[in-house]
Amino acid sequence: MIWQLFVTFAKIGVFAFGGGYAVIPLMQREVVTLHGWLSAGQMVDVIALSQMTPGPVAINLATLVGYHTAGLTGAVVATLGLIMPTAVAIAVLARFFLVLQERPPVQAVLAGIKPMVIALIFAAAVFIFANAASSAKGTIIALTVLLLSASSRWHPMALIILSGIIGIIIY
Repeated sequence: MIWQLFVTFAKIGVFAFGGGYAVIPLMQREVVTLHGWLSAGQMVDVIALSQMTPGPVAINLATLVGYHTAGLTGAVVATLGLIMPTAVAIAVLARFFLVLQERPPVQAVLAGIKPMVIALIFAAAVFIFANAASSAKGTIIALTVLLLSASSRWHPMALIILSGIIGIIIY
C-alpha cells in the first residue's frame, strides 16, 4: 500500500502543471476512480479541508489522502511522491530555462500548456460542484458563495467562514 501511494502521487506529480487546482482532476481519477481510497464525497471534503489549511492545495491533498489511506507514514509517502518529480525537474530544468525561455519552441510549449491548465481547473470546479452541491442545501450555499465571490469585496476567508455558518444553520 505504501509503495502504491508513492507511485500514484509521483505519477500525479509528473503531470502537476498549473498548480493545485489543475491537479484535482488527476487526483480524483487516481484516488476515487482507480484506487477507491476515497469516495467522491470524501474527496470533496478533503479538497475543502486542503483549501482551508495553510500551504499549497496539491500538497495538502496528497498529505490528507495519504493519512486517510495509511496513517502518518502514508501522509509522508504521498507528499514525498507528489513533490519529488517536481523537485527533480526544477533542479534539472532551472539551469537551462533562463537560457532557453525566449526560444520559439519553449514559448510554443508554454502557450500550449496554458489552455490545458484552464481546462483542468474548470474540470476540478465541475467535479467539486457536482459532488458538493448534490442537494438543494448544498446548491444554495454554492450559489450564494459564487454570487458573493463575483463581487471583489469579499475576501476568500470571509466566504469560507460564511459558508461554514450557513452550513451550521441549514444543516
